[in-house]
Amino acid sequence: MQRFNLVIVAQSGRLQYEAVLFVASVIENSPNFKSKIFVAEPSGPLWSNDPSISSQACREALEHLGASFVQFENTYFGETYPYGNKIECLKALPAGEPFVFFDSDTLICGDLTSVPFDFSKPSASLRRTDTWPKIELYGPGYTKIWKSLYDKFGLDFESSLDPSFPDEYWRRYLYFNAGFFYYSCPKIFGDRFTEYAVNIRNNPPPELEVQNLNPWLDQVALPLVIHSLGGGA
Repeated sequence: MQRFNLVIVAQSGRLQYEAVLFVASVIENSPNFKSKIFVAEPSGPLWSNDPSISSQACREALEHLGASFVQFENTYFGETYPYGNKIECLKALPAGEPFVFFDSDTLICGDLTSVPFDFSKPSASLRRTDTWPKIELYGPGYTKIWKSLYDKFGLDFESSLDPSFPDEYWRRYLYFNAGFFYYSCPKIFGDRFTEYAVNIRNNPPPELEVQNLNPWLDQVALPLVIHSLGGGA
């Protein structure tokens, strides 16, 4: 039986209630899961108000269910891009221990310990659609857009492609839903995720000039991170 840590982000508002339901679903449907469930709370001056869990009832319920609370400070993302929480929360986890991140609105309906995660080869959710990029009539296509990102970080673009799909069809290009992802070390993954996401946000290649990165920045950087660490779909 594999041991790995689970992590979700919770903060005031809807996410704190989702966190309770997530942890309860794990306990109910994965009775053999013996590792830690981390509830990560954001903090820091990049929030206009304290974003931590505000409901004492939710906090007590999570404690009763056995969850462990960790805080992390938003250094690069915050209120203007809350999706960045899933990137920055990884620095609060124990380095060198396998982890699985889940969005807090997830429900676990089966036994997690039966999932054959290969933590040496990172991957993420394939429940995705062609949300990014959006191809403009006179703009660059999928190949030029994605290749510009791989080139930016010195990654091999050709080996990331799925040749079973034709050129310029979105499924040919490595793309994930960031609703869950996993790897053998949260520090390595988190550092790489932060580096790529911040760099893309601050210095996007010219091919991204007409592309919207909010809210898609995490899903743009994620395949690059996974490919760079030897993972895939």
